[in-house]
Amino acid sequence: MTTANKVTILRMLLIPFFVVEVLYYVRTGNEAYRFAALLCFAVAAICDGVDGYIARRYNQWSELGTYLDPLADKLLLVSGIVLLSFDHRPHLEQLPLWLGGTIIGRDLIILAGLGVIQFTVGKVKVRPHLTGKVATVLQMTTVLWALLKWDALWLEVWTFGAAVFTGVSGFFYVWDGARQLGAHPASLPTEKK
Repeated sequence: MTTANKVTILRMLLIPFFVVEVLYYVRTGNEAYRFAALLCFAVAAICDGVDGYIARRYNQWSELGTYLDPLADKLLLVSGIVLLSFDHRPHLEQLPLWLGGTIIGRDLIILAGLGVIQFTVGKVKVRPHLTGKVATVLQMTTVLWALLKWDALWLEVWTFGAAVFTGVSGFFYVWDGARQLGAHPASLPTEKK
């Protein structure tokens, strides 16, 4: 268990606290709960960069980390986006349902593709793309912006940017997956006997 993996697990442990604090805030309107939710989400988001830095700087790359890190991202972001897609007004602005649909849809398509490639090829090679990293940053910004209750116009800008980059990154992952499948002999046509 590397230090980077421990930081990733800490991120995952913060998610239920974040969700509970948001729910208490929208029920009571007590600003202390919103501050606690903001703190949990911000620490988890910052730890996303910290665990990657530790893994690269101290050569702590591990197979476990390659699964835990994106899983922690998905759990944190999907929790935040889905939670804020419900109508919590007047306490919090509502994120559009299509943003949650875009994010969850992309992740389900990627997950299905990973399963097909793993079954067919035997080993999946996932290359991170810049668009995926930008999508993650924009999704985090969207959730933080909504929790901070800043200008609603900018919230729409972050939301639109997050959806666009999420969709584009999904396209690149599907493209990479199709290339992996196409290069494998199992995808070649067989002659009938």
